[in-house]
Amino acid sequence: MIRVSFLKRPARLRWLMLALIYGAPGLLVAGCRVSASDPKAEAPPPLKLKRMEDRNVFEVDGQERFRVEAATSHTATSELRVTGTVNPDISRNVPVISLASGRVIEIHARIGDVVKKGQLLLRVQSGDISSAYSDFLQAQADKVVADKQLERSKRLYDRGAIALKELEVAVATADKAAVTVKTTTEHLRVLGVDPDHPSPVVDIKAPIAGVITDQQVTNAAGVTALGQNPFTISDLTRLWIVCDVFENDLAHVRLGERADIRLNAYPDQKVTGTISNITPILDPNIRTAKVRIEVRNPGLMLPGMFVTATFHGQQETRAVVPAEAILHLHDRDWVFMPIHGNRFRRVEVRGGDMLPGDLQEVRSGLSAGQPVVANALEFASAAQR
Repeated sequence: MIRVSFLKRPARLRWLMLALIYGAPGLLVAGCRVSASDPKAEAPPPLKLKRMEDRNVFEVDGQERFRVEAATSHTATSELRVTGTVNPDISRNVPVISLASGRVIEIHARIGDVVKKGQLLLRVQSGDISSAYSDFLQAQADKVVADKQLERSKRLYDRGAIALKELEVAVATADKAAVTVKTTTEHLRVLGVDPDHPSPVVDIKAPIAGVITDQQVTNAAGVTALGQNPFTISDLTRLWIVCDVFENDLAHVRLGERADIRLNAYPDQKVTGTISNITPILDPNIRTAKVRIEVRNPGLMLPGMFVTATFHGQQETRAVVPAEAILHLHDRDWVFMPIHGNRFRRVEVRGGDMLPGDLQEVRSGLSAGQPVVANALEFASAAQR
């Protein structure tokens, strides 16, 4: 083997080899700099768009086995159902009062009793009656004296024994005595006493016919003229239905319109009433307004009962489909509409009331004439996305 020393090589060759050895790193660095400044190399990779699948589109095999029907139309009246309570008509609540203070000695009625007008409710022994009767007797005695004085003055005046002024004074005294007698008589009657048959015991009677809905007195209790009323009588022939209507539903309620009332205790009984008041102030906590409905009591309604009130709005035309065409899923209603071929689209709708013939209203999301799958549950079981 022949070895040639690097030093023994020609000078020209040595210089070429040194240039290659020491110049290679610079060439590599230069090459990197050119590559780093290339804009195409610095650009991000191109986006790859992936087409998302429509989750509401389904494909089926043998779609001819699913019956498709067109939605029909139906004219209906919009309805709003709310809950409420039965309340007495405040204008028909009459308090039973006693203008004579005293002690209760007899009670002839209790809360919940049905009473007639003029029926005896309780008896009160009162010292006010004794005082009023004493004033009545004093007034009668003063009137007798004043009348005698007037007759005497008239005779003296006719004979010229007294002046006209004295006669006028006698007339005025007799008139005042008559007024006092009248006033004391009326006072006795207001207290519930017959002036011809006075008694320290006064009878308190029912001012109207109705039901006793409140009682604030017991045996031997004290009664004062400015205290609580012993009884409250309510005329329950007409009642109020008070309902809470949400702010978004107030457009369906109008003064003077009719409303149907069904009692929770008697769901088969329907009563019709009239909207008489809508409070102008909303409850800030639950965003509701009080709606008052006046109804005539058929004899079944009692204060405190729960009811369901139905308000009827304007007539609307709605789509109608077979009840099985609507699929209730995740608290929503859906129908399946054919697109083309074996593809169907799931469409969200808002179901309405049931109709005869296994039909159901569609309040929104579907129009009359649009085709839908007649059996949504069967279709959903066989469909594939």
